[in-house]
This record gives sequence, structure tokens and C-alpha cells, in this order.
Amino acid sequence: MRTFAELQAENRRCAFLRFLAEDPDYAMNTSLLQSALEAVGHGVSRDCVDADAAWLEDAGLVECEALSGILVVKITRRGLDVACGRTVVPGVKRPGPRL
Repeated sequence: MRTFAELQAENRRCAFLRFLAEDPDYAMNTSLLQSALEAVGHGVSRDCVDADAAWLEDAGLVECEALSGILVVKITRRGLDVACGRTVVPGVKRPGPRL
């Protein structure tokens, strides 16, 4: 049985990927991602956003690049498949259908 913290992390990572999938160039900096997550009920620290970015990068779902001290996160093809529900990855909640 998963803990509440694990459920929160899975849901937050799903939202993280969906924001990237909806962006025109499939990339955002962590400051913008933090604001977007807060707008959907995931008010977390920048450290938490950075940790999620690293976790998602380790899973092959995003690529991270530091540009002049700003962390930019870009979704991969595999990450896009997860964001759309075509691929399931433990640790990331499967998105619900968009009606």
C-alpha cells in the first residue's frame, strides 16, 4: 500500500509531464513549473520541483539542462507517451481521459 506522500508524488509527476506536453516547445524552466504545479494544488518548494525533475530524468521521461543558472526541463518522447497515458511508469500516476 502506497503512502499519502507517494500518492502526492505520483500525481505531481503526472501534472509535471502534462504541463511539458502542452507547451509549444515541450520545455519549461523549473520556476514556471513550480508556479504551474501550485496553480493545480501542488504548492511545493523549488527543491521538490528540482528533485522531481531529476527523478523524471533518471526514468528517461525528461532531459534537464542548466542554462545560466536556470534549470530547463524538456519532455522526451517516452515522457510524452506517459503524459498521454500510452505508457505506464511506476512512480507516475496514469492520467485520466480528457473528455
